Amino acid sequence: MKQTTKKWTAALLSGVLALTLAACGSTGSQSKPADNGQSTTGSAGSEQTASSNYPEKPITIVVPADVGGGLDTTARVLAQTLNNTSLVKQPVNVENKPGGGQTTGLTHFITNDKNNSHKLFLPSTPIVINYLRKEASSPYSYADMKPLAKLTDDYGAIVVAANSKYQDLKSLLEDVKQNPQNITFAGGSGPGSMDHLVVMMLAIEAGIDPTTIKYNSYDSGGPAMVALLGGHAQALTTGISEAKAYMESGDVRVLAISAPERLDGAFKDLPTFKELGYDAEFVNWRGLFGVKDMAPEAVAYWDQTIKTLTESEEWKKQLELNGWEDGYLNSEDFAKFLQEQDAVIKEVLSKLGMAK
Repeated sequence: MKQTTKKWTAALLSGVLALTLAACGSTGSQSKPADNGQSTTGSAGSEQTASSNYPEKPITIVVPADVGGGLDTTARVLAQTLNNTSLVKQPVNVENKPGGGQTTGLTHFITNDKNNSHKLFLPSTPIVINYLRKEASSPYSYADMKPLAKLTDDYGAIVVAANSKYQDLKSLLEDVKQNPQNITFAGGSGPGSMDHLVVMMLAIEAGIDPTTIKYNSYDSGGPAMVALLGGHAQALTTGISEAKAYMESGDVRVLAISAPERLDGAFKDLPTFKELGYDAEFVNWRGLFGVKDMAPEAVAYWDQTIKTLTESEEWKKQLELNGWEDGYLNSEDFAKFLQEQDAVIKEVLSKLGMAK
């Protein structure tokens, strides 16, 4: 990801102001980010003592979201490509564990699969944020897992139904400013996530009090899109990749995206927030994790396998097809990225008096 720490800080300082709007879940003991999920010592008698024959049985990728959203699509494309290219000698399957803005799946993976190196986890940015807040929705974080690879970057988009009266972002935001209670934004993730922060950043840049924004969160992008198309929301904040198929089918209109500059391909005609006069930018990553004490042999296996995958033509075609930006980082670099991101978010929340 090419976004700098300065940009992260600016974006989060704006967006996190609105976190108090949303209800949070239960709290728990906070994991230590300094651990960074880097332990590779196997537990005696567990699967972490992997042999050179790893993987010795089918691989399951756990997705903390419903079927049909961006995370689910990423996991299924990853599994399909690994299977099609025969990079993994065992079948790769996907298991959905939705709920709580990724926290249900995260908790299940950490507490139920901690001794299973044949299960992987594919979340996104919210797992970095959810455990840091004073009223955290999760007692767990990336520090309770082993980072294996960052796969893709996705940018935010403000979307309306094709029959909406809003033809551009400015007219939508002007109506929000004048009559905020008449416009509901749907999002496929909870407070502090990409979907939520993108709207709040825009509101502040447009001179709108973020506390007046009506934001309804769903467990993933699929149900949020259904809410938009069903008329339960006037606008949708989502990842541009999740809106791609609906945009191409003519069901929705994308008003603008949160990328630093215009994207290529199917999105080349979409304006950025910045070029429309709103100094807001945000990127959402999706990545792959293993259990915290995954054996070194298994970590090395995935490091090489994912690297080879990202260099394959089939994976590159999938990136283009789904509108994903290549965000690949190997295990070591992904761990450093997460630690840096963690420090920035913690600093921002501390300045606002919202950190644990």
